Amino acid sequence: MREILDSAAAWVAEERQFALAVLVSAQASSPRELGAAMIVDADGVVFGNVSAGCVDGDVHDLCLQAIETGESTRVRYGISDETAFEAGLSCGGVIDVLVLPVLPGTPAATAIADLHTAILRREPCALGIVTAGAGRGALLLDRERERVDADLPATTDSGIRGALDADLARLRTDDHALTLRYGTDADPLEVLGVPFPHAPRLIIIGAVEFSVALSRLGAASGFEVTVCDPRDAFAAPARFPDAHEVVHEWPHDYLARTPIDARTAICVLTHDPRFDVPALTIALRSPAGYVGAMGSRRTHDDRARRLREAGVTDAETERLRSPIGLALGGRTPEETALSILAEIVMVRSGGRGEALRDATGPVHPALSTPDVPRSQPGVEEGIACAPTSGIILPR
Repeated sequence: MREILDSAAAWVAEERQFALAVLVSAQASSPRELGAAMIVDADGVVFGNVSAGCVDGDVHDLCLQAIETGESTRVRYGISDETAFEAGLSCGGVIDVLVLPVLPGTPAATAIADLHTAILRREPCALGIVTAGAGRGALLLDRERERVDADLPATTDSGIRGALDADLARLRTDDHALTLRYGTDADPLEVLGVPFPHAPRLIIIGAVEFSVALSRLGAASGFEVTVCDPRDAFAAPARFPDAHEVVHEWPHDYLARTPIDARTAICVLTHDPRFDVPALTIALRSPAGYVGAMGSRRTHDDRARRLREAGVTDAETERLRSPIGLALGGRTPEETALSILAEIVMVRSGGRGEALRDATGPVHPALSTPDVPRSQPGVEEGIACAPTSGIILPR
């Protein structure tokens, strides 16, 4: 959903009428993840998609209808559904798409504008989209700095409101959308929780040509890119137009003061021992989710020796991805950058890096359901099933 937010926020600012379509449920094979979104304005202008193109034409028409009627609608597409067949869904899965109008001055328009502002501030937040039950089509924004009241009917149980607030707050720093269910079978409330954690960081040490390519690919993939090199002549901002910032500072000094968390990838692309060992010493002891260094196997062995001499333990050195990147066979800066970024994605996602045609099972394996504390009442097999507590379904 993040990919359509810039355009959606601009349309809100222009007070343009449009509709938002969101993929809210997927069974079996689906080309897009939960929360994938499309926006369509009254003139038919479109950004984004909720499938690989197979049902987007039909959803486009539903968006135009939603703008006219001002009503939300939820539609299911499946391989056995004649409508889905006509729309072109051929992947064998079943998907549900929620279409809701976003009209000037409505709570939905306000929620989108506030969400966009929070993301620009790097403020973790979560968007709850009511997909079934009372208030279907409402957008509920939970922000770290400011809690926005849920736009739910006044008759909604206070316990459900509290559970929803707590679940959305926990979801802010997650990576995947979750389906949350509340209430009873006779009176259910279903909400798709879409997390918007701050953008992952990519810190590139060394202003070399490989860094130029990695900065460009990293920014295009949604990373907030920083290039760090103390040499002004090489670390010129004009060389790195896609970087969030270019820092003229010794890398180890910068790493010691900048925020680093599990969503941070650090790539040391210089062979200068004045840079790499001090920087890697800090990086390997940080909570960074990925630390890689460029160089041949001989360079790696020499670097590992110098790291040990600097006091880095074998366990810390084991975290180092070196030689950096996956073995794609490319040699140009762009091809090398692609191999590095591919390895970062693999590490973040827990992938194996093998060719899909040589693997078995689903293309996108189902993610595990988060553990629920066993001390909660009504908890069984990892599912919270008390009447007013959220049920977190497999992602």
